[in-house]
Amino acid sequence: MVLGSVIGSFLNVVIYRLPRGLGFVKGRSSCPKCKVKIKWFDNVPLISFLILKGHCRFCGKPISWRYPLIELITAILFCLIYLSHLGFLNYLLVCGLVVVFFIDLEHQIIPDEIVIPFSVLFLIFRFNNLLSALGSFLFLLLLYLGTKGKGMGFGDVKLAFLMGLVLGFPKVVIAFYLVFLTGAFTGIILVLLGRAKFKQKIAFGPFLVFGTIISLLWGEKIVRLAEKVLL
Repeated sequence: MVLGSVIGSFLNVVIYRLPRGLGFVKGRSSCPKCKVKIKWFDNVPLISFLILKGHCRFCGKPISWRYPLIELITAILFCLIYLSHLGFLNYLLVCGLVVVFFIDLEHQIIPDEIVIPFSVLFLIFRFNNLLSALGSFLFLLLLYLGTKGKGMGFGDVKLAFLMGLVLGFPKVVIAFYLVFLTGAFTGIILVLLGRAKFKQKIAFGPFLVFGTIISLLWGEKIVRLAEKVLL
């Protein structure tokens, strides 16, 4: 839990800096409002946010809830991976997926700097899932071409390739089912609440990430349950 929250703190840096073209390996974090460098004791995952009551020590401006939320989500995901007895690669994968989720949610882009290296990594260790990866890629590519890029971006297509490598068949099918189910449901809710217009483009990456993580953790159980229901 502690390790996950610490990693989540680093992911916050990546999520903020990567789409802005800033380096995230070196350099201390600073308040995005007053630009003052954050002291180490004000940068303790989750705890510092609570102590500071969600405000910058220097300028008093509110700190986005996104920061502790990402730390908490990463910590929970690390615990779930550990309890599910999944391998070390999946800890790295979750980090990449969390970054993709929040960058696409805010900027509607899926960075190649995340998807391509992870695809190469999993291509090495999950080469047996190559057919599933190609099938997933072609499936979303057809949707991308059919909608002329209005329903999703090409970054989503590349992310689908990674999904196929990670999950394999049939778990990738479960993932896509969840993707389109939650995507449609969320779209309807946003339209009803007036937060989005009909046919307005909504970031699709977060749904791909959600479906991947759920299928990664519980895909086999869902498949067995589906087999019992259908058979």
